[in-house]
Amino acid sequence: MSAGTTHPAGLDRRFRASLARFATGVTVVTFDGPEGRRGFTANSFISVSLDPPLVLVSVARAARSHDELADRPFVVNVLGAEQEAMAMHFAGRPQLEPVWADGPAGPRLDGALAHFACEPWAAYDGGDHTLFVGRVVDFDYRNGDLLGFCGGSFVTIPDRMLGIEHLM
Repeated sequence: MSAGTTHPAGLDRRFRASLARFATGVTVVTFDGPEGRRGFTANSFISVSLDPPLVLVSVARAARSHDELADRPFVVNVLGAEQEAMAMHFAGRPQLEPVWADGPAGPRLDGALAHFACEPWAAYDGGDHTLFVGRVVDFDYRNGDLLGFCGGSFVTIPDRMLGIEHLM
């Protein structure tokens, strides 16, 4: 079926179920908004370029953070397996008080497995989402198991699967 085609009943549900077969990491995108420090949980995050260093987050147009994020610096915080409560907190089910750290492109979450601080680079139409591309101005990581998401559930991706970046 081509993009922009009206879907028969049930196709959207099957499409989402098909996408759920792909495991992803879990991130929280943080930024300074008009009402203070904000963040939202996202698993639509990818690297785009090494030179310049660019990353992309896909944000639903219907999300409250969508309009607030436009043209603002942001930080992508990659969560460790022990940070499921953090993922739920920023998904709209508050469970804890986040510990913030200041960075060169806005607030980041203290203790994240990795972070990518970004200046706005570009934004693209992505259907019912906007694809926000950021130029990475600061980053770091720590060792530990990764919090993943697959089939509608959180999973742990063991640290032994990480650290093979030199092979790529």
